[in-house]
Amino acid sequence: MIPPIASKFVAGETEATALDHARKLNERGVKAILNLLGEHYAERAEADADADVYIDLVDEIAAANLDACISVKPSQVGLDFGADVFSENVTRIVDHAAAKGVFVWIDMEDHTTTDDTLDVFCELARKHEGGVGLAIQANLKRTREDLARLADVPGKIRLVKGAYDEPTEIAYKDKAAVNRAYKEYLKFMFESFEGGIAVGSHDPEMIAYAKELHDEYGTDFEIQMLMGVRTDAQYDLADEYEMWQYVPYGDRWAQYFYRRVMERKENVLFAVRAIVGR
Repeated sequence: MIPPIASKFVAGETEATALDHARKLNERGVKAILNLLGEHYAERAEADADADVYIDLVDEIAAANLDACISVKPSQVGLDFGADVFSENVTRIVDHAAAKGVFVWIDMEDHTTTDDTLDVFCELARKHEGGVGLAIQANLKRTREDLARLADVPGKIRLVKGAYDEPTEIAYKDKAAVNRAYKEYLKFMFESFEGGIAVGSHDPEMIAYAKELHDEYGTDFEIQMLMGVRTDAQYDLADEYEMWQYVPYGDRWAQYFYRRVMERKENVLFAVRAIVGR
C-alpha cells in the first residue's frame, strides 16, 4: 500500500486507481498522461510484461472515453536488452493505441538512450501520422540539432529541462544555463514547428514565455506538469490552456517518490510535515 505521504505524487498501485484519478482530473478540465512505474529490468520478460500492461491500459482508457494517454520509458519496455527489443515492444504498444485512438508518449532517459529513442520515435511518428510524442531535454547540448531534425516529423515534442545527472561535456549543469537553453529551444519550436509543442515545466517563467510565443507566432501548444506539483496552478491553467498532468502509478513507487521529494525544497518540507503529523 502506498502511504499517504507518497500519494501526493503517485496515483495508487493499480490501474483502477490511476483511471479513477484521470477521471477526476477530467472533471476539473485537466487531461491525464498515465505512466506505469518501472525501468531498467534484469529480465526481458519483465519488459514484455509491462508492454502487455500498457496495451491493456490503452483498452481501459478507450472504453472509459477518458481524456487520457500513456507515457512509456525506453528501458521499461526493453531498451536495456537492445534497440530491437525496445522497438518491438513500443511498436506493438503504439500500433494498438493508434487503433484505439489513444496517444502515446515516449519518455527520454539518460544520454546513452537518446539516439535509439529518437530513431524509433521518428519511425513510429511517420507510420502513425503523429499519434506519438517524444520528450526532449533542454540540458543536453545536442538538443538544438535534435529539434531541427524533429521539426518536420509529425507528432508532439515535450520540452523538459532534464532530470538526469549528465557529464559536463555534453550537458549544461548550471540552472541559469539550462533556463537559457530552454527558452532558446522553445522559441525555435514556436518558430519552426506547425504545432505539437508540449511545455513540460512547472516553472512560471517558462510557461509565461510560452504564452508570449504563442501570442507572437500563433503556434498551438499544451502545458504538462507532474502529479503533486503546483496542482492549483494546473487547474487554473486548464481554464484557458490545454493542460495535462503526468500521472504515475504502480507498485514500484518508492524510488519515484524519493526523486520527487528530493527535487524541490517545498517537497521535502511537505514530506517532513506529513511524517511529524503537522
